[in-house]
Amino acid sequence: MKQLTKTLWLAALILCCSLQQAAAQMQLPPLPVDKNVRIGKLDNGLTYYIRHNEKPENRVEFYIAQKVGSILEEPQQRGLAHFLEHMAFNGTKNFPGDERGLGIVQWCESKGIKFGTNLNAYTSVDETVYNISNVPSTDPAIVDSCLLILHDWSNSILLADKEIDKERGVIREEWRSRNVGMLRLYTDAQATFYPDSKYADCMPIGSIDVINNFPYQDIRDYYAKWYRPDLQGIIVVGDIDVDQMEQKIKTLFSDIKLPAERAERIWYPVPDNEEPIVYIGKDKEIDTPIVDIYFKHDATPDSIKGSVMYLAQQYMLDAIATMLNQRFSELAQSPNPPFNMAGCSPDGDFFISGTKKAFNVSAYCKDDGLSNALKVLLQEVERVRRHGFTESEYTRARANILQQLESVYNEREKTNNDRYVNQCLQHFLHAEPIPGIEYEYATLNQLAPNIPVQAINQVAQQLITDNNQAVFIAAPDKEGVVIPTQEEVIADLKAMPTLDVQPYVDKVSNEPLMKEAPQGGKIVSQKDNALFGATLLTLSNGIKVYVKKTDFKADEIRMSGFSLGGMTNFDAADKLNYSFMNGAVDAGGAGNFSNIELTKMLAGKNVSVTASVGSTQENVNGSCSPKDFETMMQLTYLYLTQPRKDEEAFTSFMNRMKAQLESSEVNPLSVFSDTLSYEMYGQNERFINVKASMVDQVDYDRILELYKQAFADCGDFQFIFVGNAELDSIKPYIETYLGALPAKSAKQNYNKANLLIPAKGTKENIFAKEQQTPMATVAMVITGNCTYNLRSSVLMSVLNQALDMVYTEEIREKEGGTYGVSTYGMLGSERQDATLQIFYQTDPAKFEHLNGIINTQLEKMAQQGPSDEQMQKIKEYMLKKYADNQKENGYWLGNIREMLYTGMDKTKDYEALVNGLTAQDVAQFAQALLKQGNKLTVVMTVPE
Repeated sequence: MKQLTKTLWLAALILCCSLQQAAAQMQLPPLPVDKNVRIGKLDNGLTYYIRHNEKPENRVEFYIAQKVGSILEEPQQRGLAHFLEHMAFNGTKNFPGDERGLGIVQWCESKGIKFGTNLNAYTSVDETVYNISNVPSTDPAIVDSCLLILHDWSNSILLADKEIDKERGVIREEWRSRNVGMLRLYTDAQATFYPDSKYADCMPIGSIDVINNFPYQDIRDYYAKWYRPDLQGIIVVGDIDVDQMEQKIKTLFSDIKLPAERAERIWYPVPDNEEPIVYIGKDKEIDTPIVDIYFKHDATPDSIKGSVMYLAQQYMLDAIATMLNQRFSELAQSPNPPFNMAGCSPDGDFFISGTKKAFNVSAYCKDDGLSNALKVLLQEVERVRRHGFTESEYTRARANILQQLESVYNEREKTNNDRYVNQCLQHFLHAEPIPGIEYEYATLNQLAPNIPVQAINQVAQQLITDNNQAVFIAAPDKEGVVIPTQEEVIADLKAMPTLDVQPYVDKVSNEPLMKEAPQGGKIVSQKDNALFGATLLTLSNGIKVYVKKTDFKADEIRMSGFSLGGMTNFDAADKLNYSFMNGAVDAGGAGNFSNIELTKMLAGKNVSVTASVGSTQENVNGSCSPKDFETMMQLTYLYLTQPRKDEEAFTSFMNRMKAQLESSEVNPLSVFSDTLSYEMYGQNERFINVKASMVDQVDYDRILELYKQAFADCGDFQFIFVGNAELDSIKPYIETYLGALPAKSAKQNYNKANLLIPAKGTKENIFAKEQQTPMATVAMVITGNCTYNLRSSVLMSVLNQALDMVYTEEIREKEGGTYGVSTYGMLGSERQDATLQIFYQTDPAKFEHLNGIINTQLEKMAQQGPSDEQMQKIKEYMLKKYADNQKENGYWLGNIREMLYTGMDKTKDYEALVNGLTAQDVAQFAQALLKQGNKLTVVMTVPE
């Protein structure tokens, strides 16, 4: 299909209007550019975007985007676009990282800008993007230095021989950890989908032979050829003065020279194909079979993206995706589902190429379900092509799209920097329009009601073609997997026009969510400023409700409710049943409605509620727009009091669970995770590693019985609402629905004796499992008693961050032994204990040596604590993060819940506590944990 946009627009206009009106309306004005974005271009060709925004306050984002990626590498450079991205952090002109001055990572972390979290980059086929995020904007010196980093990335990366050789090991280990089954098949499929094309061999991770052996000049050549101002965009968004920032950019970046003779940046085309292209691959480490079907079409020309017709096009494509994805969801919830999950993307990239788009449908299925999944996908696509969508489907889709747009519009004064950054990135890299939410909201609210379902159906019909078809199938290489042949796939594609497909029947209920309100209760007391500024309401049934009104977001109210108890109050004999409880109950829906019916009923509303039984609590969580608060209360009441029994939905859920469990058994990381869990908790009577063979033993009636038992008495529930919640307007709904929850006034608690206890002592389990890419996966888990309070929590966080820094330096940078060592520390209030986990992957020949370094550095930390430099960096980051959190609804929701559940006040004297910590405090904390002698080491390697 040569020009998607013209077809889409004509289809919509001709069906909406007369031919004369359509012709007249083709003379449409261009889309405006958001007046809040300053866009400019320097004489050397560099483009810049600047936007003032105060969410969060006193913070600013710095990005540099390059319109270059791995597609531009020469054969001897395979992987060097990505390698160069790494090298950008290993020394630049003004941040050399040696005796001449701090490196970029060291300088940024000294200002609270954490590597990996706030300082990062990515490389893809057609683009490379670097970012310095959440930067304090109140210090002009920091702002100027971040601009200088962008300047250095643009044209002054040092690429020293020594640093290149050090980074080879890091990237080698990144390749090892990412060279999983799906990536291997994606890489292998490129030559099939892109014969005689640059796209045939352009995965960013590249060739391991090149990574190990390339001469230094090859990466310098790539850098000099492609990192140049006419292909670069600077983006600065945050709490800054736009005029001042523009002048700084002009002053700093104008000296970058644009080469007089420069290579053309070619956007490589992808040809059409008359006959289907089919790739079928299998791999021993693919855990779930997948089928991907593409109907290719040309990408929308950039010249058209600036017009109103493009806005209409995107709306129509969103509507198609919304409706077809809903149909797929219904099929996945059928008793014998043809797939575990399926999805549609009407205008995504064709495989890995951005220059060719595709109408794409895909599905994950069970081991013997590939052929059926393929047939069902094609059947549903043909149903859309032949019969289209129904008026009722389209009404819901339109309502959902406009509701999402309205939510963004309502938050226009509360929008985070990252959303605006992404808009600027898409405008620079892909010419996506940025008209501003005010214009987009007003325009689409005029357009959408005037685009009928007939127009949407004609667009869908044009997208689903008899040529330009391609299919990607990936399957586990094991017994029991049934894989269609290439001939069978092609035959299924060619049979589409002859399929016997009937129009979709949209089953819609006109019944209200609740026919009548329950007999509610009353608010018997109100205490203002009870906790962190929240008002405490006590209901007649004993339930306590905390409401904290904030102005952080205009269109959000968050809810969290809990009661003590949970699965620890169930018998161990029921451990299989309660392991599946939350998913099984959720699958049935609530009240009189299935999940499918609820999804349809809630179209156009911004609301979600989930109820669950955890280890020590019964929980209900949700969020809504203020206008949908009553609906959130109704759903809460129904989920807690009227879980719906649905045998078909349960059967569907269990079939999907069984398929997923069967698939995961071939994944080495699943085997590793199961082994680690067993070594930690296997001695507990209540421990269970769920396997596919157990699924048929699950008792649905018993699950529902346990669930109802858990929520039978809600009298000691505590609910928390944080956000744009006007107390007087929500009180009646709180009384009506929460006040009606059953209560017996019995104070409940969890059963401490039934908590899972980690194994004591020192133990090591080294086992071998065949892996296609030889790799050792290592986890060390250290546990012990620890008082649960704010000081311990802060000390654990500091210890965790300090170890991250040490292991990055010692294991990643010096040894080149891994892509990264991940440390994670946590405290438990129930057992008053602490857990420190250390995880990494490496060459099987290296894990013993690296484990030695990890243990040595851990002991050193327990003796000396972090260095002064590390302490300064960690404190800077923690205090910056604490300041940012003050205006986040989720932060206050969590704080109130923490205080009610554990009694810990995470805000009291936090800054003083962080500032007052010493390295010796951290050392003593680590030493107290280590000396208890509880350490588990699990290593999965490969057979010798």
